[in-house]
Amino acid sequence: MSGLDTTDESSLELLSRSPLFRGVDEGELNAITAFMDRRLVIKGKAVFCRGEVGEELFILVSGALAGYAIRDDGSRHQLFTVEKGSFFGERAVINRSRRTTTVVATEDSDLLVLHGIDFYRILYEYPGIGAKLLKAMGEVQAGWLERDARHLNDLLRWGEAARRRAITDDLTGLNNRRFLEDSLEERFRQGAVGLRKLSLLMMDLDRVHEINERCGVPAGDRVICAAAAVIRSQVRTGDIPARLSGDEFAVLLPDTGSGQAGVLAERIRAGVNLQELELQPLSGGEPFLLRIGVSIGIASAPAHADSGEGLVSAADAALQRAKNLGRNRVETAGAEAVINSE
Repeated sequence: MSGLDTTDESSLELLSRSPLFRGVDEGELNAITAFMDRRLVIKGKAVFCRGEVGEELFILVSGALAGYAIRDDGSRHQLFTVEKGSFFGERAVINRSRRTTTVVATEDSDLLVLHGIDFYRILYEYPGIGAKLLKAMGEVQAGWLERDARHLNDLLRWGEAARRRAITDDLTGLNNRRFLEDSLEERFRQGAVGLRKLSLLMMDLDRVHEINERCGVPAGDRVICAAAAVIRSQVRTGDIPARLSGDEFAVLLPDTGSGQAGVLAERIRAGVNLQELELQPLSGGEPFLLRIGVSIGIASAPAHADSGEGLVSAADAALQRAKNLGRNRVETAGAEAVINSE
């Protein structure tokens, strides 16, 4: 990826005035351009052609471009020109559809290119920036096509839905592993840990794999969803609950020491333990009631770790100790058992 030379002040000034970056500050602009490629299109060559799948959006840095409709006889009719600093091609990327026009360089033209996959990465990794880009796209397109305002509103809603899908576990509706790991990394990168406490709960439901074998995967999914509902009901505003995989969960607790984390962990353990599900064995035997158990490990920074990886490792070690000591209990890193199951 060649990207934009951040020493090219004229290009940066041009981009800062682009409608796409309306409301974006200098730091955010630098973050976006890091995802972009530079591309030179020679006069007479097409940037893209009608019917191609839209996988990139473009910004014109220098040169001149024109958009054409192609008639059945092969002749073309000019529909528009592209001004320097303007963006184009975004609708096909967002809708994952085919191009409706052909865009050709009428002069040698210098373009910045944002690939569709990187556009979605911006939505996920920089949701604040993504929201500004989507808003700018909506405002510009509303100016072009007032009659298409309904589509633009759908676009904004789709963008938020796409971001949510990227960070959400499909089965439980909790955050996914990637979001939790990114949130953890961000807090250590910003240097907030040390000035403010941070705790992590690592959780395993007890013997769900045995339920899968005895009653089938749908039964195991019911157990996982019931536990997820308890976790969601117990966490506080600002906490980050996540399903890591299978029957593994975690909760990141900002501004929380190990003592407060222990209280919350026990509430989660007790709440999960109250859940009873009637399950039917695959063998056709009598239905039975299952009482769910959960083992939880706690670690806190800076007391137990000075990095995200260290915090995960310390919490996981505490979780393994809880499982080794009989399961359905809470253990804290670097300490003997502090909370036992009843």
